[in-house]
Amino acid sequence: MADSVRLIGLDPGLRNTGWGIIDASGNRLRHVANGTVRSDEKDTLAQRLAQIFAGLNDVLDTWGPHSAAVEETFVNKNPTSTLKLGQARGIAMLAPALRGIPVAEYTPNQVKKSVVGVGHAGKDQIHMMVGVLLPGVEVTGPDAADALAVALCHAHLVQTGSNISSRVVSAFGGTART
Repeated sequence: MADSVRLIGLDPGLRNTGWGIIDASGNRLRHVANGTVRSDEKDTLAQRLAQIFAGLNDVLDTWGPHSAAVEETFVNKNPTSTLKLGQARGIAMLAPALRGIPVAEYTPNQVKKSVVGVGHAGKDQIHMMVGVLLPGVEVTGPDAADALAVALCHAHLVQTGSNISSRVVSAFGGTART
């Protein structure tokens, strides 16, 4: 798409970090790619975080997004799990930030409301709407579908009241890449 902005949505997790790339031009959205960065559960926490960081850097190198969005962590009943998820989320925010890519954050309810229209939608509803909003998309797994939903939320909320291309491009002081 001409004058499009490339967005990456990230659904952080210590085991699986989903990613989804879309191009946005005005109110038109197009799926580009999606996948999951996995860490080895047998490795130490530090090694697993390094695996996530390296995997996300590969994705960023390959697809060159202009803007990133990360889903905020919800609090689990298990505080240890919440802390580990928070560390994976920190890596998901760090990888694009180190490249100068702006990073937005959205709550799970914001993502659901933006994509489905209801803040307490189920995963099946979200995944179905990802397919409706991005016709022909072949989602590689549930974490990638969630990441695409984050990217769609970002596109919808950023373009509210303004063209997404002009907002993101003006932040970089240049022209949109395609």
